[in-house]
Amino acid sequence: MFQEFKNFIARGNVFDMAVGIIIGAAFTGIVTSLVKDIINPVLGLFTGGVDFSELYINLSDEEFETRSAAQEAGAATINYGLFINSLIGFVLVAIVLFMFIKTVNKIKEAAENEPDNPATPTPPKDIQLLTEIRDLLRK
Repeated sequence: MFQEFKNFIARGNVFDMAVGIIIGAAFTGIVTSLVKDIINPVLGLFTGGVDFSELYINLSDEEFETRSAAQEAGAATINYGLFINSLIGFVLVAIVLFMFIKTVNKIKEAAENEPDNPATPTPPKDIQLLTEIRDLLRK
């Protein structure tokens, strides 16, 4: 059973998946920062300064100025602005992954289409003729 497990782990797909998970986890921080620090402020310019992370629906009877204040008070809220941020992050990750996979597939396809033994260049006509004469003289 241990040998079977070792064989399973030694397959390339498992290692590829492990590397993908590790890179994906590291990439999450970059995408989160991109959404929070770059994209949301730009979107805020077009939406009149709206901060998506502060958009929420208050389900309690009390009034709060911000989502953070409502959460600190323990009020029930639907934080749809945070969902919008997550959705933007997901779309960005999906786009980057699509471009990365497309590039890797092109590289793999190019490697598969390369001949194993590249053809030697065809020598000039006079060299071909001399080679034929040499071969005839050897016989």
